[in-house]
Amino acid sequence: MPTSRPRLCAGSLAALLTVAAVCAGDAVARVFPFGPHTRSVNDLGNQFVPFHARLWDLLHGNADGGLLLNWSSGYGTSFLPDLGTYLTSPFALLVGVFPRDRIDLAVYVVTVLKMASAAALMTLFLLTVRGGRWWAAGTLGASYALCGWSVAEASYNPMWLDGLVALPLLCLVAEWARTGRHRVAGPLLVAVVWAANFYTAYMATLGAALVLAVRFFTERDDRRAVVRGLVRAVCTVGVGIGLSAPVLLPVYLGTKHAYPGWDRAFAPAAWPDVLARLLPATYSFFTPALFLGTGTLLLVCALAFQRSVPGRERWTWVGLVAGVALSLQWEPTHLLWHAFATPNGSPYRQTFVLAGLMVIAAWVSVSYGWPERRALIGGGGVLVLPAAGAGFSDLVTGWTYPLFGVGLVAAACALVLVGRGRRLAALAAVLLIGAQAGQAAASTAYFDRERLNRLDDYAPWGERQRTQAAVVAGADGWPGYRTDPGREQTTANDPLLVGGQGGQYYSSHTPAVLTRTMRALGGGWTSNGRAVQSLDNPVTDAVFSVGARVRGPRDPHQGANLPDDRPVTVSRAGTPPLVTVRGPGEPVPYGRSPFRNQEQLLGSRVYTVPKTVLRAADGGAVNDKGAYDYRVGRGTYTLTAACPAGTEAYLWSPDMFGWARLGEGPEVEFKGQLPARRAAMHHLGKVGGAGSVRVTLTPVRAGTVPHRAVGCLDRARLDSAVAELKRTGASAVHVTDHGVRAELPPGTTGTVVLAAPRIAGWSCQGRPADSYLGLVATPAPARGGSVDCTFRPPGLRAGAAAGAGALVVLVLGGAALAYRRRRGAGTGPHGPDRAPQEAGAPEPVNA
Repeated sequence: MPTSRPRLCAGSLAALLTVAAVCAGDAVARVFPFGPHTRSVNDLGNQFVPFHARLWDLLHGNADGGLLLNWSSGYGTSFLPDLGTYLTSPFALLVGVFPRDRIDLAVYVVTVLKMASAAALMTLFLLTVRGGRWWAAGTLGASYALCGWSVAEASYNPMWLDGLVALPLLCLVAEWARTGRHRVAGPLLVAVVWAANFYTAYMATLGAALVLAVRFFTERDDRRAVVRGLVRAVCTVGVGIGLSAPVLLPVYLGTKHAYPGWDRAFAPAAWPDVLARLLPATYSFFTPALFLGTGTLLLVCALAFQRSVPGRERWTWVGLVAGVALSLQWEPTHLLWHAFATPNGSPYRQTFVLAGLMVIAAWVSVSYGWPERRALIGGGGVLVLPAAGAGFSDLVTGWTYPLFGVGLVAAACALVLVGRGRRLAALAAVLLIGAQAGQAAASTAYFDRERLNRLDDYAPWGERQRTQAAVVAGADGWPGYRTDPGREQTTANDPLLVGGQGGQYYSSHTPAVLTRTMRALGGGWTSNGRAVQSLDNPVTDAVFSVGARVRGPRDPHQGANLPDDRPVTVSRAGTPPLVTVRGPGEPVPYGRSPFRNQEQLLGSRVYTVPKTVLRAADGGAVNDKGAYDYRVGRGTYTLTAACPAGTEAYLWSPDMFGWARLGEGPEVEFKGQLPARRAAMHHLGKVGGAGSVRVTLTPVRAGTVPHRAVGCLDRARLDSAVAELKRTGASAVHVTDHGVRAELPPGTTGTVVLAAPRIAGWSCQGRPADSYLGLVATPAPARGGSVDCTFRPPGLRAGAAAGAGALVVLVLGGAALAYRRRRGAGTGPHGPDRAPQEAGAPEPVNA
């Protein structure tokens, strides 16, 4: 049988086994697309599905903005860092072939295809390292793609799965560098994986470097060959990373300009919990998900006892697996694995590298021959020890040991039978493959259910999203004005999912200037400031040119929301254009009061901000917390103040979690718990004829209420301010994918302000843009006329230069290599020389 056919069969087996196990597990759990339960948990529903919807819009020419600017989110944000973080995987392009209202299915298909590709590539690498039974290689390749890290964590963080694909691919590239093959393809593949997701590609590169070191050591290459191979490997990685620099540098600098978010110190997991994660049907967000399947674990444990494997190779692989396992628990190496920054979420994101090394070690064990009885007994004994230690962990469930036991018996029987004739070998293959698929499917179903029980979740595209999208499309008037998809959000990125141009935005690259500006204006957030919410306020709508605002019921999918039968409506308001003009001079910096801060940005006094008195239910005074806030606990309070009759009362209480009601009006919900959650300013109702403001507060958690919590808006004054901004603002505004051009009235003086956050990268009139209270600004031209403001993401120019330099190096290197080959052709006595078999070339693959 030709060598290529077993490789194709092995890779196909690995991919099909992976797809079958994942889909079977999801079907058992009855999650989307096989049942009524959503799979959009945590950031999958909040970030990744909406960003893939944005990619769909870009591919079909429907997006507001382009690759550089995202006009839909955060009143205008940089998009290239988001693209490089979430969407530059080649697999992501597949979403374009699905209908937009099937975006959840598109992301699911992309996720499963990434897993299948990782399985096939790992299988190919295993057969490149050494020959062996193709079905054994396929089964081990599938066990890598079905590891606990993949199906428990990365399945709802699909960009992490690019790292799962990257590890075996980079190991192949490292093998090519060692043997001097594919010198042009190698850097190109490095560039692809680093551009797809640099974070997991960095970890995969470290893992591939360790594999390369072991290969140099175990293959006993001479010193000169090792040096040449190392030089080739370093050059391959360097050129590849250089080629990815146009994406890589903007992503890196995007993280530097982002709001800091969570900051957690690393704490190693308890060892019983670590051991438990080796077993099926265990779940924890803060432990390494090392489940691989009992058959794979048995082969890894048997390696130390297998005499057919050369001692040098046997102990090197055993030592590498043990060393990397220990490195997960030690803070200095933990920081090294995570690019010297503890992650905001799961602290064991490098687990897939250890899983890959264990699979390679298992293949080394079986490729020299099936384990004999001594190795099986020794390996089984070693495997039982961590299984017993896991019994001290609370992570073990009622399914863990039964699944483990069945898998261990099936794997042991298969390894005993495999060398006893073709028929028994076929039975052995069925046992190993069946045990791997069954354990993986059962664990996948368990993980699906546990995620739904432990994490927040979001409904897939349905009637609510269809209605939102239709209403937004009907009201859209961009760039004449913005349309906000609504304060009652479905996800933290509704503008990307259902359309519009709102202030809402959630990303790893949420700009610090956006978060701080919206905080100053009374906006709300979740995720410690990374998820900025829409602010339903007529003053900020005027400032940001929000001329249409969708209002609708609370999302019924969220169980904490009360039933809400309000219809979906659109409120419209005449707003200034995107580009307005303020008077000369520096504005007063933001202070503590968001009411006064809104006035500063608007340029007019429109609020009455009265003194307030807060009393408990029994009429007693409430203690202060510092000079600015009252301290409140669970209970009922009354907040009183006086405002002009007919004005509109707004309440600002960012740290309150509970309810507020003006008089006998409707209750308004606040969800604040600083610093993680910040409640937005809310409209309470109109002030009565007596001018008395009486607000009933019902917090359900301890928190604070500001002394100046109430602001009363005079609509007549706001209308006058808006009219003045219209009169002096731009007469025409032209918006592009990378900037804005505005035509100004003749004789304009003062400061030109663009209703977009002044994120890094903006320039106006050929110089860096100024900041006007957090917005893009520039002095009006001396002779009037027009103003041009353009946006270029930080790092794009330097990244493009680095990418061009790397491309030149690659082209010149490829040309030199081709020249040497042509010059060497025909020098032998019988025509072109045949290159000898290179050191380390793979042995034939057994059928």
